[in-house]
Amino acid sequence: MDFSLNEEQRHWQQEARKFAEEEIRPLSVTRDQIEGAFEPWDWDIIKKGSKLGFRTLGVPKDWGGPGADFVTQAVVMTELAKGDSAISKAFSQNWKWSHLMSGSCTTDQKERFLKPFLADDTYLMGRGITEPNAGSDNRFPPADAPKAGFRLKAERDGDEWILNGEKCFIANGSVGSLFFVDARTNPEVNVKQGGTLFMVPKGTPGFRIGKVFNKRGWRFYQNAELIFENCRIPHANIVGQVNGGAKAGAGDTTGGDIFGDLELAANAVGVCDDAVRMAMEFSRRHTRAGKPIGEHQVVQLKLNEMHALTEALRSYVMRVAWERDQGGPIGANAGLAMNLSTDIIQRVTRLNMDIHGARGCMMYARVDKLMRDAMIWTHLAGDTVQRIKILKRLK
Repeated sequence: MDFSLNEEQRHWQQEARKFAEEEIRPLSVTRDQIEGAFEPWDWDIIKKGSKLGFRTLGVPKDWGGPGADFVTQAVVMTELAKGDSAISKAFSQNWKWSHLMSGSCTTDQKERFLKPFLADDTYLMGRGITEPNAGSDNRFPPADAPKAGFRLKAERDGDEWILNGEKCFIANGSVGSLFFVDARTNPEVNVKQGGTLFMVPKGTPGFRIGKVFNKRGWRFYQNAELIFENCRIPHANIVGQVNGGAKAGAGDTTGGDIFGDLELAANAVGVCDDAVRMAMEFSRRHTRAGKPIGEHQVVQLKLNEMHALTEALRSYVMRVAWERDQGGPIGANAGLAMNLSTDIIQRVTRLNMDIHGARGCMMYARVDKLMRDAMIWTHLAGDTVQRIKILKRLK
């Protein structure tokens, strides 16, 4: 098992590191502290990163994208997250759905949606699953409750489908150009048997953006409501088959099946790297009892733990990415890495605040930001439900 980077992987790593240091990090805290929900957003940083290939990194070369492998994607996410975790996620969110589009969509759909995505530096994507009364049961529907899960209704009318309902907390919701939306086409059966996946571009009549959510962490990253009021979608915009939404990614040979978990774990590595860097620099600069605090044993023990946890997570992330690039079987490791990242990112950012002491609470805004961003992991991808699902897979 060789985790050394090849020339192309090192190139992307250096490009991402330079962009994070020179473009993302200088505006990270400033954007985070802007009041409002949409207001922290900055199109300029998205355009700059897009021109360097960070928005389209997951698109295969056959369709004009960089065609980066999973090790490259993991490395780039980590480097961008060192600058700002939320900005890194704003870019990588598009890789998830470009994987789905390139692997599962028809040639006609790729022509209509993938090509514009590649051509437009402001073209972002998201997926509408979660609803006000449907979250974890979308991923793990109870066997004895066939009507559990999302309720957005889709009814066929000739060559069109009429969608009515709403989604909430949707990634890139206020800034997206295309959304993959899960809707009920058969409300009488389990959501996995009665759901269909639709492609809904912005500007579609009957589709609008509702509330943009103001968050404590990941404030740059946009989450919003999607509202559907007699929204008409052509049948040609269905991904896969009617009532086959749960299987819509079955044709995806690009690896999108594990990307969501890898994405969160790799991003967490970058946050931990940033926290370790801050703690090390602070421990060298600040003194207590006549010597740098880094020479005090209690601080040394905390620094040691931060390093060990970060490197353990990095190793797990690289293993997951490397195994997928080798064409290995899809096991539980990606989900386990995501679960591990949830615990590690919160521990490492808390230790960073401990080392900064009172300054971490009151003076160093970035210390507080890293902790607030880390909180988000407990709510991502149904973390508790994910642990239960992984346990069943391990039996």
